[in-house]
Amino acid sequence: MSTAYDCMLTLAVPAALAEEICDHLQEHPGWVSGFSVLPAEGFGAGSRAHTTMEQVRGRANRRLLQVLMHQRDVERLLDSLRVAYRSDEMAWWTMPVTGFGRFR
Repeated sequence: MSTAYDCMLTLAVPAALAEEICDHLQEHPGWVSGFSVLPAEGFGAGSRAHTTMEQVRGRANRRLLQVLMHQRDVERLLDSLRVAYRSDEMAWWTMPVTGFGRFR
């Protein structure tokens, strides 16, 4: 498999689901070779404040999972997530990747 990634898939998920979603990503090494997890806060449609602190702040604790991958595999991964997780609190988007490398 080529490592010339052409797409970054970002998943915005409730913090409480992040570990489970990470496990799901790791179950698909043919599509996902690695990813980054970033803390985030969400406001707006699909970001429900579950805890008292979230309600006071007006923002929900979220995680952004960023996956560098091949565009051809995105829809298959999204389909697997749709089957496993039916939640309007999860959002996704893709962005083109014009370069990738490591400092070796």
